[in-house]
Amino acid sequence: MDELTKRINELAKKKKEQGLTAEEQAEQKELYKKYLANFRRNFEKQLDNTDVEFPDGRVVPFKDVKNVEKENNK
Repeated sequence: MDELTKRINELAKKKKEQGLTAEEQAEQKELYKKYLANFRRNFEKQLDNTDVEFPDGRVVPFKDVKNVEKENNK
């Protein structure tokens, strides 16, 4: 487990047990922002490497699916 996740878990446990100081609350908020930014970045990378196969056999990258669906609905 990386240090970011470890610290988030430490603060979450402390929050449940005894509460957090204002500084710890601010730290927790920043850590959550960093964690979510990292999650979104990794998820985008995963989608960039994902292909969609249509019933007619065409295979297109996920990012182009909307364009293909628009073409099909014309």
